[in-house]
Amino acid sequence: MGRITRKESHAQTRERLVATAHRLFLSDGYNATSLDKVATTAGFSKGAVYSNFSTKHELGLAVLDVIHRERAESLAVAVSGVDTVEGRIDAFAAWAEANIGDVGWTALEVEFATSTRRVPGVSQQLAGRRRELTAAIAGLIEQQAADLGLSLASPAEDAAVQLLSLGIGLGVQRAFDPDLSVTSLVDLLRSLLESATPAS
Repeated sequence: MGRITRKESHAQTRERLVATAHRLFLSDGYNATSLDKVATTAGFSKGAVYSNFSTKHELGLAVLDVIHRERAESLAVAVSGVDTVEGRIDAFAAWAEANIGDVGWTALEVEFATSTRRVPGVSQQLAGRRRELTAAIAGLIEQQAADLGLSLASPAEDAAVQLLSLGIGLGVQRAFDPDLSVTSLVDLLRSLLESATPAS
């Protein structure tokens, strides 16, 4: 096997740094985790971090991108292969119970957003990611409706905003009160699907 190229080596280093930061940010917290600790734990110098990420905030955004992608993919997998509306609602309920209020994830989202609110450009980047996440959820809703032969009563993006907003609120509350039920979120999804009509 030939030697890897400089570009490949750079990509591998970046991937390892993101994976390490992902683990540390979730376990120890964003503010408590220094770039030195990320570099040392990943087996690199601090310079390796700065050759891939100009700031800690940039690394934090990369970690959030990974988390959002992982959660979106896990939700898509959870509801796939189920042929009935009630079956998909049950699958969503199980996913929500397991994911909404995950302490590490919720704390990271809140801590990152609050600690970077005055950093120029970060709020705009978070807003852009929020729009991307909303679009991804809307796409998933549209796919579910199409699979079930349903026509949504309202735009999928409106439904996505409602689900995301309620999900975030529940997530924050469940992070400190895990006994809080996800029923309100499941009921919202049920009402969205039950208000849909058979596609023509």
